Amino acid sequence: MNTQRISPLAAYCVVGVGALIMLLPFYFMFVFATHSRTEIFSLPPPLFFGNDFFSNLKILTDRMPFWRNLGWSLYVALASTALTLLFCSMGGYAFALFEFKGKNVLFGLVMGTMLLPSFMNMIPTFMIMDVLGWIDQPRALYIPGAASAFGIFLMRQFVSSSIPKDLIEAARMDGCSELGIYARIVLPLLKPAMGTLGLITFIASWNNFIGPLIVMRSPDMYTLPLALRSLQSPVDTEWGALMTGSAIATIPLLILFAMSSRQLISGLTSGAVK
Repeated sequence: MNTQRISPLAAYCVVGVGALIMLLPFYFMFVFATHSRTEIFSLPPPLFFGNDFFSNLKILTDRMPFWRNLGWSLYVALASTALTLLFCSMGGYAFALFEFKGKNVLFGLVMGTMLLPSFMNMIPTFMIMDVLGWIDQPRALYIPGAASAFGIFLMRQFVSSSIPKDLIEAARMDGCSELGIYARIVLPLLKPAMGTLGLITFIASWNNFIGPLIVMRSPDMYTLPLALRSLQSPVDTEWGALMTGSAIATIPLLILFAMSSRQLISGLTSGAVK
């Protein structure tokens, strides 16, 4: 028996079973989004799609400003992604190709922030946003994290491995300004890494629950994770409506990941092998 043929087949079977197990929660979320609360808790539970999707959607929009919350989530995620790509690409470029006093110490401090647990930032974040008058404002969700340590590290590693210093020096000798070098040379070469960082940042911002919980007060200003959580109650949770909202909130992420999964892998592996 040829073990070389059996081993890949066994590996594919294991991966396939694992993928099915991981996809089951998504499948049941979409199935439950088309059933009423009574049907969801029936025994056995529904395994196929029903006819209550629009009824659940009406309950959802009656109980919360769902489309407004969806719009705020999209706005915050796009703004957070754009600012993160701008500042992290600049920071990574500076740390990779510039020489200045205290560079290693400063980079070490930036990396040290990754060691801090996220819950330690809750109280300082609220106090700073309160002093700035940004409570219940979307800017409080995307400006504080615009220059992330992970993003700067990713960009620095990519610049160090993919952009030769001789190219930058040649541009300087030709009279190109530093901003021109960044815009005309560095940014085009950073597309794989920026695609990866943009995807990660968008998903993290879209799924962010703790940030809005800390700084948002008005239901009209909630992003989707916090808005959907507000639907839950100890005695009267419309689980069908909640599943409908969760399914709609998941669709943009599924589309985005399907369109950019190859870009994500390319960005993560670029520069890994020279």
